[in-house]
Amino acid sequence: MHRGRIRNRRKPVAEMNVVPYIDVMLVLLVIFMVTAPMLNQGVKVDLPQVSSEVLPQDNNAIVLTISIKADKSFYWNTSTEVDVDTVQDKAVELVQMINAARAILAANAAQGKKVQVYVRADKTVDYGSVMAAMGGLQQAGVSDVGLITEAP
Repeated sequence: MHRGRIRNRRKPVAEMNVVPYIDVMLVLLVIFMVTAPMLNQGVKVDLPQVSSEVLPQDNNAIVLTISIKADKSFYWNTSTEVDVDTVQDKAVELVQMINAARAILAANAAQGKKVQVYVRADKTVDYGSVMAAMGGLQQAGVSDVGLITEAP
């Protein structure tokens, strides 16, 4: 036998090389740090359904029901309860409706009666038009505005 050559026997390396894993972890950390602020920009909102409770009505108050049609024209009426069928007056422009609401409020305030205002709009009318009408009513002196919806 050959004893002259002594074999250099190395034990197999049983340690795991973690340097590549550290590099991968640092890259992932940088990616998450960059993308995390962007994830907060989009907020998912679940909008409520239109089935809602009936608002309390004051029997001594006059109810002004304002309707916004699909062509963004207005019509309204005053009654002792919410009435969406009869038309007392109408207007094509927002300014005319605001002036009419201001006159109705002033006439009922002179008699000592409160006016409850309810707004209903066609579902094709954009949100901006409804908010413009509510802002105009606020300028006319209306403090509370109720929105009328139909049950699903």
